[in-house]
Amino acid sequence: MMDNNAPATERRGGSVRNTPARVSIWSDALGVALIVAIFVTPMFWLMYGQYYTFAMFTFGVVAIPAGHLGRRHGKRLDGRDRGLALVGILTGWLLLVVALLVLAYGGLIIGLAFLFGSAR
Repeated sequence: MMDNNAPATERRGGSVRNTPARVSIWSDALGVALIVAIFVTPMFWLMYGQYYTFAMFTFGVVAIPAGHLGRRHGKRLDGRDRGLALVGILTGWLLLVVALLVLAYGGLIIGLAFLFGSAR
C-alpha cells in the first residue's frame, strides 16, 4: 500500500523509490570512476590531479549523508535499497580516505622538495 503523503520523488510510476540511496551510489560511482581514471590516464592525473582529488573528496562528502538518509528512508520502505545505501556510505568513506591519502602524499613530496631545496 502506497502512502499518498509521500514526496513525489519517492512515488514515481507506481513504485516507491529510495532516492537518497540512489544519489549515494551514483556519487560513489563517479568517485570510483575518478580513481580508475588515475590509473588509466596517469598523464592527466599529473596535469589535473588537484581537480581529481577535489572531485573525489566532494563525491565522498555527498555520498555519506545521502547514504545515511537512504538507510533511514529504507527503514520506512520495508528495507528497500538499504543495502545499496550502506554500500554508498562505505564507498563514500573510502573516497574520503583516498583523497586524504593523496593530499598527504602531495604534502610529503612538497615538504621534501622544500627541505632538500633549502639545504644547498
